[in-house]
Formats: sequence, structure tokens, C-alpha cells
Amino acid sequence: MGSNIKKIGVFTSGGDSPGMNAAIRSVVRTCAYMKIECMGIYRGYEGMIEGDFKAMDARSVNNIINKGGTILKSARSLAFRTKEGRQQAYDKLKEAGIDALVVIGGDGSFTGALIFNQEFNFPIIGIPGTIDNDIFGTTYTLGYDTALNTVVEVIDKIRDTASSHNRLFFVEVMGRDVGHIALNAGVGAGAEEILIPEENLGLERLLESLKRSKASGKSSSIVVVAEGDKTGKNVFELKEYVETHLPIYDVRVSVLGHMQRGGSPSCFDRVLASRMGVRAVEALLEGKTNLMVGIQDNKITMTPISKAIKGHTKIDLELMRVSEIMTT
Repeated sequence: MGSNIKKIGVFTSGGDSPGMNAAIRSVVRTCAYMKIECMGIYRGYEGMIEGDFKAMDARSVNNIINKGGTILKSARSLAFRTKEGRQQAYDKLKEAGIDALVVIGGDGSFTGALIFNQEFNFPIIGIPGTIDNDIFGTTYTLGYDTALNTVVEVIDKIRDTASSHNRLFFVEVMGRDVGHIALNAGVGAGAEEILIPEENLGLERLLESLKRSKASGKSSSIVVVAEGDKTGKNVFELKEYVETHLPIYDVRVSVLGHMQRGGSPSCFDRVLASRMGVRAVEALLEGKTNLMVGIQDNKITMTPISKAIKGHTKIDLELMRVSEIMTT
């Protein structure tokens, strides 16, 4: 082993995502397996500043692999954005004998970790946990698969009522900057149209598509809309626009909101979290730092955190093409 690390701290930060608990469990159990200590840090960077730590062993993570959310909690920390706040966090870590950190979170969490490392040369490895799947260097982030399954299940239920009443439903899903959830769930649930931030389909095209659907005999339609859709209108304005221009439609809106973040993680997310947790601890013990664990071509990979933050994930153009064919 290329390091003298004796105690690793693990914490979750930013928005929660299903699979975070499975990742915590994996980090704690890998530490136990490697015979080093592990400390759980509660409430992210805020808890780090306050020294809200708790020693964790293999038994303290029993029965959490199937739970959504995060047992270590998450919180926004304004204090950590200041030099004084970060100094305080560093002092608390040193006081507790913590030598290295595993951060489970997204873009903002990684940015904080990188600054912290630059200032104090503190070893850090990141695990990407966010349902948006918007981190460069990994094909999948923790929680994305579960969120997709949740969205598809809900759209299936909405379709039942849409068909019964000959209605058009706009279903808004999360994804302010990227349309991965909207595109995949839209294809998976057989939506008639998908609106995503990466491509401005334009309102005219949406109306044309809905007119075609009606003409071809479809009595109900579902349009999946990502939060950050580029038409420039929010989902309620879209509803009004369509009702004004296509009065034949009875339009309803469903905003799925935070239900997409909750729920028991899928098998895929549990296995991914387990793999990532093991690799994160191993990397620290090998003396590595400032890297994020990811998965590409079903192999566990490492990407510099600076790249993971700056890089933007690209929407799957092949799936866009499939979606266009499927919505005819």
C-alpha cells in the first residue's frame, strides 16, 4: 500500500440519490476488510465544520443497502465556502485523526472537495451520486437508474388515466441542464414527444406532432418535459399554449418533483455503489487523490475530479434518433 492512511472519513453531500446508503455501506465494509478505521461524517461539509462524526464498523451499516436517501444526511454549507470554514473543517478532521475522505455527491460537492484538497493537501476520492447523470467520466451516476425506473412506473400509471379520459399529459421530470432522465424515461414509457434542454424542438413542431398523433387515431398523449427544456416556457405555460392552439385536447400537468429522488435503489444502483465504494477506499490506500470513481463499458474507472466537474455529459444521439422513430 502506498499510503499511511489509518482512518477514512465518508460523507454525502448535495442532493440525495438512491444508492448513497449502499455506497456508504461499501466504504465502511471495505475499511473493515482492510483493517482501517472509518468515520461517518454527518450533514456533509456542515457536519465536518462542526465535528459531527461517528465511528462506523461493519455492523453499523446493516440493513441500509435497500434504503433510499442517506443515513449520514446532507446539508448545504455556506460556511464551507469561506476560507475560515474550511480551516475549521480541517482542524476537526485532524482532531478526529481522519487522514482521507470519500465524498459521495455531485458537481458542487466535488468542487468543494477539490478546493479543500488544494488548500490542505488532504487526500480525497469522489463517488458520483446524483439522479441527473450529469457528471463527466462515468456512464452512470448513483441513483440515475432508480430514478428512471421510478419515472417510467409513474408514467405508466398516468397513461392509464390519460387513455381513460382522452387527455394529453405533460409530465415534468428533473433535469435542469441535461435531458438524460426525460429522454430515457420517455423512450422507455413510450411518450409521444420528449422535450429536453439539449435540443429546442420548438413549439410549432410540438403542435404538429400532437396534430399528427390525433389524426392517426391516438386518443391520448404523454409528453415528457425536462425541467430545463429549451422551448423557453415552463410546463404550465406549455399547457396553456397547447390548449389555446389545439382546443381539442384536454391538457393536464404532472410535476414528478422529488419523488424521483426517493425510493429503494434498483439492483443496478446497489451493485454499482458496492463496486464504487470498494474502489474508492482502495484508491486512497494506494496513495491516490483528487480522482472520481466511475463506470465505463462496465469497468470501474478513475477520472480526475477537475475533469468530472468541468466536462459535460453528452446526450445519446442514437437514442434521440430512436425516440424520433418511436414517436411516429
